Amino acid sequence: MYIRGISKLISGAKAVRVIVCARQRNENVPFARSGRAWDLYMHRVVARWASLRRCFAPIRFSTAVALLAGLATVGAPGAATAQGPAAPLARLSVVDAIVERAIHERQLPGAVVLIGHEGKVVYRKAFGNRALEPRREVMTVDTIFDLASLTKVIATTTSVMQLAERGKVRFSDAVIKYLPDFGQNGKEDISVRQLLTHYAGLAPDLDLKTKWEGKNTAYTLACAEKPETPPGAGFVYSDIGFIVLGALVEKVSGESLDRYTTEHVFAPLKMTHTRYLPPKQWRAKIAPTQFDDHNHMLRGEVHDPTALRMGGVAGHAGLFSTADDLSKFAQALLSGGGGILSPSMVEKMTSPEQPPTATAVRGFGWDIDSPFSTNRGDLLPVGSYGHTGFTGTSIWIDPTTRTYIILLTNAVHPRGQGNVIGLRSKLATAVAAALPVTPSAKEKLRVESITGYNEAQSAGRKLAVRNGSVKTGIDVLEGSGFDALKGSTGQRKIGLVTNQTGVDAEGRRTIDVLAGAAGVSLVAIFSPEHGVTGTLDTTAVGNSKDAVTGVPVYSVYGATDAARRPSLDVLKGLDAVVFDIQDAGARFYTYETTLGYFLEAAAKAGIEMIVLDRPNPITGSFVQGPVSDDGRESFTNYFRAPVRHGMTIGELAQMFNAERNLGVRLKVISMDGWLRGDWYDSTGLPWVNPSPNLRSLSEAALYPGAALIEGTNISVGRGTETPFEWIGAPWVKARELAEYLNARAISGVRFVPVSFTPASSVYSGELCQGVNIILLDRNTLDAPELGVELAAALHKLYPKDFKMERMGELLVNQAVYDALAAGQDPRAIAEGWREALEKFGNMRAKYLIYK
Repeated sequence: MYIRGISKLISGAKAVRVIVCARQRNENVPFARSGRAWDLYMHRVVARWASLRRCFAPIRFSTAVALLAGLATVGAPGAATAQGPAAPLARLSVVDAIVERAIHERQLPGAVVLIGHEGKVVYRKAFGNRALEPRREVMTVDTIFDLASLTKVIATTTSVMQLAERGKVRFSDAVIKYLPDFGQNGKEDISVRQLLTHYAGLAPDLDLKTKWEGKNTAYTLACAEKPETPPGAGFVYSDIGFIVLGALVEKVSGESLDRYTTEHVFAPLKMTHTRYLPPKQWRAKIAPTQFDDHNHMLRGEVHDPTALRMGGVAGHAGLFSTADDLSKFAQALLSGGGGILSPSMVEKMTSPEQPPTATAVRGFGWDIDSPFSTNRGDLLPVGSYGHTGFTGTSIWIDPTTRTYIILLTNAVHPRGQGNVIGLRSKLATAVAAALPVTPSAKEKLRVESITGYNEAQSAGRKLAVRNGSVKTGIDVLEGSGFDALKGSTGQRKIGLVTNQTGVDAEGRRTIDVLAGAAGVSLVAIFSPEHGVTGTLDTTAVGNSKDAVTGVPVYSVYGATDAARRPSLDVLKGLDAVVFDIQDAGARFYTYETTLGYFLEAAAKAGIEMIVLDRPNPITGSFVQGPVSDDGRESFTNYFRAPVRHGMTIGELAQMFNAERNLGVRLKVISMDGWLRGDWYDSTGLPWVNPSPNLRSLSEAALYPGAALIEGTNISVGRGTETPFEWIGAPWVKARELAEYLNARAISGVRFVPVSFTPASSVYSGELCQGVNIILLDRNTLDAPELGVELAAALHKLYPKDFKMERMGELLVNQAVYDALAAGQDPRAIAEGWREALEKFGNMRAKYLIYK
């Protein structure tokens, strides 16, 4: 992953702010054990291994695990144990050389490495020295280490997950529900989820320049903090967020953080040498860290200065433990929670939970793929998870290969000059190469869902573009000799729902192709909104006749519901109806409702419906925006779905037919060569405007957002050369609106003040001021959330002028509309629709044709 825009980067430091620009690549190379593809793959793996580069080879991880599956197996699976010496695999002897070299290069004084695989500890060894000053001590495997930021995941995150499992905490709730004082200085909308994922916009640490002491003082300071960036806008690793989470655990549980974690996390797992504030009798076994400002060697006292001022107990640091105890914790997670969490909570905690378009991928507490993921190495999959600690500690857990790697060091000893970043990466890569890898099918799917090109998260593994060659449904149909249309006897009478987008790879109209096809007779054409040529922007679209074929054209668009539905009398004279229209990928685009109306009518007429599939131009991988309310169906809301559904027209047809129990005999002619992550410019297909005001792919990308405010008294650029890229009104102040929106740090876009005069539509002939929406990164833009941001900005800045009422017609979600009207923060509003979005995603998965 390439990293750009690093505003502050201190090697090995705990506070690092970064903006990540993902390195994109294809992960869909088919796997084979022979031939050129296999040779190419082997070359890539060896090259990556040799160079220890950050990026894994550009294929799915399932390919990589197949490569490693031929290595020797590790003994029979069983419960992980730290009792007695574990017999390391001969292949793991490479670990010795890696760690010893790092010690020789004075990157650390010593270390304990423990590796678990398939339920057993397969490697457990101490290296170097536990202490160099004031006297030298040899490292032992039972050494107790200051875990530093591992505290966040071992203690605090686990505690929050337990409270959530008991129904005492909800991730989408604002933190002020539990800690009312936290709502100061613009933090009232920060959610528990944002704290857990480091997307709350809080500073890395509390101010240590002024003197203060005590846990309660720290809580007061944290509650008084002002966000440095808008909450939800970006990833900023923050100790403050976990200090607040520690306070939340104490408030909700009624117990101190150290007592709660001891009783509910460590004791059930028999982690007997894990705790805050280690007793004096442990001191001889504790690895010292470094000299403090008073030349006192910290040993048994927490190294983190903030946690030290808090008395040694904090949500972000302060925990001490051994490698053996951490192996029990890691194995508990791999075993489904080990009794401290349910399997579903473990999965949720370790799956991507950051904003869907964010590039730094974080679970709850755990790191999945971010600038801090170097300890994953080059060969462990992105589906694995882990964390690091400033003192030199790290843990990485891979459920796919059922492996965990624990590296405990006191690299800061004795004077804070050690650095184990490189060691972590080399160690993980060596272990992954040495161990046998035989993931279950379920775990392969889990990895692919996180790392795949076909999924929604815009992390470092995503392919930005490719040079594809896609055959649409009509091309596939032609290639088959129109078999799907032919009947057993005689010619079949067919109707065709189409417009100007219905063309094949040679640019021939589907109308002409089917009119000339053997075995079928095209007897009716149906035209949707904008007419068969796609040029009309009026409801007055009448019936006509196709000039080339002479086939009658029936309009299925008009001002009334009846005018928008096909005639049953016409359909009953057909054997089948074919649908071939390019969709725009937004719920309120009327072609989708036309599809639904034809499915209903075909079922009533008792005829077959054949859908010729076409790409979702804005990819089939992003599912975004509020889900429409039940019982509010309309011509712009045929089905209860989010604004951006991430489905093709063929997939929608399958979903409509099944979920609405239409019972139509449906056949979808699938595309050939389309990948879910394809933007339209990756298909090799020519762009044809699907409607008069969608003239480019950039406008299509912005459409699910800008169109949300189209029903209001705002011009969205209709009547200009750039519809949906410009928005404005005579009463808007261009610079004011642009400055406000840019300050919101909305991912993927920027705003430039403009003036324009629409030639038609809203404010025709009037000078408008507004903004030009500049699309910077379409893969990190949440377009529906952008629409909510635009509405919120206009409502805040121009409350007397902006008439938001009609926005509900396209939004179709009363809770979101009410939140907007109440002035709630758009990111907090978006948090509120995540649960419904997840439910839709689960249902949607049943109808996806392209995986």
